Amino acid sequence: MNRPSPAASACHPAARPWLPLVACLACCLAGCATWAPWAPWKSQEQVAKERQQYGATADQRIKELAEKSEAAKQAGAAGQERFAEEIAAAMVAEHDARVRCAMLDAVAENPTALAVAICKGAMQDPDPRVRMAACSAWAKRGGEEAVQMLAARYQTDTELDVRLRALRCLGEIGDSKAVPVLAKALEDSDPAVQYRAVAALKKVSGRDLGDDVNKWREWAADPEGSAADWSIAETFRKLF
Repeated sequence: MNRPSPAASACHPAARPWLPLVACLACCLAGCATWAPWAPWKSQEQVAKERQQYGATADQRIKELAEKSEAAKQAGAAGQERFAEEIAAAMVAEHDARVRCAMLDAVAENPTALAVAICKGAMQDPDPRVRMAACSAWAKRGGEEAVQMLAARYQTDTELDVRLRALRCLGEIGDSKAVPVLAKALEDSDPAVQYRAVAALKKVSGRDLGDDVNKWREWAADPEGSAADWSIAETFRKLF
């Protein structure tokens, strides 16, 4: 009996079950005459038509927010004020939490009183993602008021992720007035909260005592020794 050579066997379709798939892909790439190739993109004209019919998508609005924020910065104080007014009006009507987060990022460094009010109000947003974004906005703003807002959010929020974000942002601000709150967080029963408090204290203090919570508890009890310019108790009273 004549047996096919190894080369002939390898060329047989049954020996290569993946061959039809390759052929199909080749057909797609070449653009078969009887099949319209799939295009994962849309023309600008199609995008414009859909926007006119259905309104801007969340991604489009988020991109526009970033662009308007930059334009407002270039326009000076008047531009910043107008932009804050626009965000304040849009924030209360916006149903997409992701867009509200982008709005907060857009006004995080806006110096107007209205922008401050927006960041304060967002700390009470029903969506935890927005409250987390508000914490990040306060970290960018910085200052004593930011420490107060973040400390209150850590202490009162019911969502662990929001509380952890507040602690991280307290570390990013790097203000010694945050030490009482971070010291209190060291006593939390949740290891994740303790770890985040330690990470924040490293940034605030500029020291690295490792990840031993007890060592940080000892430091937080008397950060600068008897020659301290400020004390935990005094700062705690001023903070609350």
